[in-house]
Amino acid sequence: MAVEPLLRVPAAPAVPGPAVTLRTWALAAAGTFAWGGPPEGDGWEAGHLRACLDAVALGDGDWTASLPAYLGRPAAEDVPLLDLARDLGLSLPEILAVALATAVEDDLTTGRLIAWLQAPLAGSRPTLGLLASCLEPLSRAGGGSPSLIEPLVNGPAIRSGLLTLPAEGGPLPERTVSVPLHLGFALRGRDAVLPGATIGLGWMPEIPLPPSLLAEAGRHAAGLAAGPRRSLILRTGMPAEGRSAAAAIAAALALRPLFLDTDKLLGFGPWCLLRGLLPVFCVDPGPGERRVLPALPGYDGPVLALGGPDGSIEITGSSPLTWSLPVPPREERRELWRRALGEGDGLDALATDLARHHRHGSGRIATLGRLALHRSRLAGHDRPTRADVAAAAWSGDGTGLDALAQPLPDPIPDEALVAPDTLRQELRLLLLRCQGRDGLVDRLGVSARARYRPGVRGLLIGPSGTGKTLAAGWLATRLGIPLYRVDLAAVTSKYIGETEKNLAQLLARAEQSEVVLLFDEADSLFGKRTDIKDSNDRFANAQTNYLLQRLESWDGIALLTSNSRSRFDPAFMRRLDAILDFPLPGPEERRLLWSSHLGEGHRLPPSEISKLAALADLGGGHIRNVVLAAAVLAQSEERPIESADVLLGLLAEYRKLGRQVPLELKHTVPG
Repeated sequence: MAVEPLLRVPAAPAVPGPAVTLRTWALAAAGTFAWGGPPEGDGWEAGHLRACLDAVALGDGDWTASLPAYLGRPAAEDVPLLDLARDLGLSLPEILAVALATAVEDDLTTGRLIAWLQAPLAGSRPTLGLLASCLEPLSRAGGGSPSLIEPLVNGPAIRSGLLTLPAEGGPLPERTVSVPLHLGFALRGRDAVLPGATIGLGWMPEIPLPPSLLAEAGRHAAGLAAGPRRSLILRTGMPAEGRSAAAAIAAALALRPLFLDTDKLLGFGPWCLLRGLLPVFCVDPGPGERRVLPALPGYDGPVLALGGPDGSIEITGSSPLTWSLPVPPREERRELWRRALGEGDGLDALATDLARHHRHGSGRIATLGRLALHRSRLAGHDRPTRADVAAAAWSGDGTGLDALAQPLPDPIPDEALVAPDTLRQELRLLLLRCQGRDGLVDRLGVSARARYRPGVRGLLIGPSGTGKTLAAGWLATRLGIPLYRVDLAAVTSKYIGETEKNLAQLLARAEQSEVVLLFDEADSLFGKRTDIKDSNDRFANAQTNYLLQRLESWDGIALLTSNSRSRFDPAFMRRLDAILDFPLPGPEERRLLWSSHLGEGHRLPPSEISKLAALADLGGGHIRNVVLAAAVLAQSEERPIESADVLLGLLAEYRKLGRQVPLELKHTVPG
């Protein structure tokens, strides 16, 4: 059967004229069906239905004749439904069915009338049988079959979710139809709250975006508005910043963002059309994962997807573009810092310094500024300081790094780092590389600029106890950013793909937070690829391939430690910016290490320290263990450390290493 769609009715602005609405026509149709003509009887139900028919009939009881004229000049409350009908291609019977189903939800009288008409069937929502019978005159007028049940069931109203029909129940004519709650509110010009759907930013703070990002958001909005079913994927490691960018695109389209974290989407297409919403799917696929986002029935407008840096995102019925939110240039970062830190003397200089030395995105700057202001007020300062910003960076607010990595917050002063001059020079060059990574290639040639990424990757090679972790702490201290040691137990998983997913989350969060990531014993993750002998080898090689590619494209600072460079894949070595060798200390370095660890609370003469440095060939970590063991003995007797304490600690450390104490020292050990 073919029923004339509403599209043939010309659109007209609402006028404050008619006292009747579409629900009046629907009730008039229901009353006419009940008696086969004008409603009869003395009850209030019959009287109400007669009044509806009198309001819309042209004197002969024919309620259909006056409907086209009303559709040209509708009442204000019917305009949203009629506009939606044009967008969805609803037929006239569907329009009246929606009007009646909506009236039941917000008017008790209408519900009681429907229940009275459908008796002895229970329920105040209209059944398909009632709707088909009431609206049959419209079908005859359109030249179609008198049965409307099949067109209603297969029509765009139910397909789009504007009307819902129980999947199971009694016979088809006895099944009831209803308008979902959020669509009923929308037809009355009001918003509703739904699980997994948020209109606007909700509880998330609005992130100030720099002019370059706002301009790019405007360009993407123009592209989305250029045709139907246009889509865009926003990629960022910081959801709050991504949501603000999506909100900026929505504002440029004169829409409001609707953030979707649910897969129950029936009825969301009409909702977006009614309330001027831009659907934004929030997804977070892991490495190698593929997420296919469904189309919204009845909606052919622009669509956004918000995700992290990994995985594949596809949108049904569309070929989306991708926009990876960049770190703003230095000048814009300075303005963002000025806005985030508030007003006060010296804040311009602080903002300039922070913008120069840190590659924070818009969202991270806003978060750190808010936390720094809070800390400064707690401390009684009139304005935030560099120390407040550093403390805010260490707080890890909302980054989620603590679940996958261990913070190492202790600052490492220059005096604590004892290393040969050559190694100190290499560490200084690595520090300069980290400090100058933003804009490093601005004045270089095109070959240097091609495929340049500001991330820095360094490998620290050397035996255990030679100061690799200490050097990482020294570097983070000089850079003024937090240091996190990756917890391999939390990252690695026996399940295929989980390790890559965990590392992807870790790297994305670290990239947005600007921290130094320390991978201790990194060869367990970045080791050589092997010949494929079984499925385990295949998956292990795939994991290594992903890590190599992801680390190469990473924007942050990563330091890896290992005992031997021979354990790494040659392709990985090529991706490193620096390889630093940490040799076992010589006698002079060991003397400095003994003095640095012992401090002032000891009674060892300089000759004894020199003897220890010359004879005990230990690394800095082992010397630390010896001094701590000696301090325990001295503290128990409330006295300074003495030679005997150190020699006992030395003996214990050599036993741990499975080595013999040098003969020159062994005879001096007490007992």
